[in-house]
Amino acid sequence: MISVLIVDDDPFIRESLKLLVGMDPDIEITGAAAHGGEALDLLEGGLAADVVLMDIRMPVCDGVEGTLRIREKYPDIRVLMLTTFDDEDYIAEALRNGASGYLLKNIPPDRIIQGIKTVHDGNMLIHPDIARKLTGMLRPGAQPAPQTPAKLEAFGLTPAECNIVTLIADGLSNKEIAGRLFLSEGTVKNYVTDILGKLSLRDRTQIAIFYLKKVQS
Repeated sequence: MISVLIVDDDPFIRESLKLLVGMDPDIEITGAAAHGGEALDLLEGGLAADVVLMDIRMPVCDGVEGTLRIREKYPDIRVLMLTTFDDEDYIAEALRNGASGYLLKNIPPDRIIQGIKTVHDGNMLIHPDIARKLTGMLRPGAQPAPQTPAKLEAFGLTPAECNIVTLIADGLSNKEIAGRLFLSEGTVKNYVTDILGKLSLRDRTQIAIFYLKKVQS
């Protein structure tokens, strides 16, 4: 069983999620809270939770701050953001603070259930609309920070691979990277494959998330 704590300031949404998500035989709803601080209080009081389903905009302690506080004290708990807001600042801050995924509330209940199971298994999950915004929003038009290569090389990447990670985070496609670095598109694809393997990531979106968490944090 996956134990889930629901955090949302709207009591109707809390009860709806408890009913809909709790119908899955693999999930147990262990509690509900109206904001991030209340969620942390429940956890400190002994409430079991493998996954916290967290809204973003809430009074007292919003989802961004709540994620940070929960992940600092309980690093094994996964936080999955579920919100109506696709604001870029919220996305970036939630991921920096340790969120394992970001979904929008316009998806059907079975996708939310699958999302809970995905992050519980240790995987990242980003709503498709968010994924399109994520790549390229991290450092638009910026030059790499001086410490960027050293931070990336610490993960076993070569200088060339570090450069490509930075360009992916800037939102460039493989074709654009190839033109920028005077490489063939096939060579760039091979680099990306090697980077994914070294970092144990699944796709380009996860490379962008990795950059956000490990380099910009």
